[in-house]
Amino acid sequence: MKTKITLGFSPCPNDTFIFDAMIHQKIDTCGLEFEFQFGDVEELNQMAAQSKLDVTKLSFNAFFSVADKYCLLNSGAALGKNNGPLLISKNKHPEKDIPKLKIAIPGRNTTANLLLSVAFPGAHNKIEYLFSDIETAVINGDVDAGLIIHENRFTYSDRGLHKIIDLGEYWEKLTSSPIPLGGIAVKRELRRDLQLKIDKILTNSVRYAFDHPRGPLSFIKAHAQEMDEEVMYKHIKLYVNNFTRDLGTDGKKAVNTLYRKAREMNLVEDINRDLFIDYLYNIKR
Repeated sequence: MKTKITLGFSPCPNDTFIFDAMIHQKIDTCGLEFEFQFGDVEELNQMAAQSKLDVTKLSFNAFFSVADKYCLLNSGAALGKNNGPLLISKNKHPEKDIPKLKIAIPGRNTTANLLLSVAFPGAHNKIEYLFSDIETAVINGDVDAGLIIHENRFTYSDRGLHKIIDLGEYWEKLTSSPIPLGGIAVKRELRRDLQLKIDKILTNSVRYAFDHPRGPLSFIKAHAQEMDEEVMYKHIKLYVNNFTRDLGTDGKKAVNTLYRKAREMNLVEDINRDLFIDYLYNIKR
């Protein structure tokens, strides 16, 4: 009998792309069966806070608050350059006005919100929206500006909206570091051998997706919310890269850099655990 592992990830193309092989048994899953459920990024963050899933995608901001319960796997993460959240508006606003604006955010626990707080600590008038509803809220005038993530960066200008600031570019200039957006975490309470098995399976699932990029297409299309194929693969190209294959030394340093900056500004609490499943990069180093 296969061991069942609960797994959560979003229906966004980058997630369905990398998880397709392992949940559909296209690779050897080493006697494990993954029972998956979809969730919006903030919904996944909240489920992690409640320890509902054995393995889950979550924002790095949320991970910092649940690091006592979860550790990061080596594969599956969304890091990189030129792929950060954008602050957009219908009317053009200078950056100096950002603290005065009413801003739609995709969730308090998202990395996007953490980056906004780092860049503009005086911006407190925030309203939470489902990420896919933020553009509409801006267009309707319900808010002055919106913090957009995922595929919305490909559509906002077509809807007559303007970029105020790219928070990914801001972060890269500030730190000379890739921007850590989200990662895949496993429950600490699982047996060590099971954690390592899951880590290996995910690595192989990501590798399979890179080797067979059209293989997950039907799964991606089924959950991509009427997104056309060109946008789907732009989305995947933006968020799936070598850091997704393996965080590696640079990826782990980037995660630590984000934590340290957030801690310096009292935006997250102290973490006294190793963040990563391989224990190579203790947060205090």
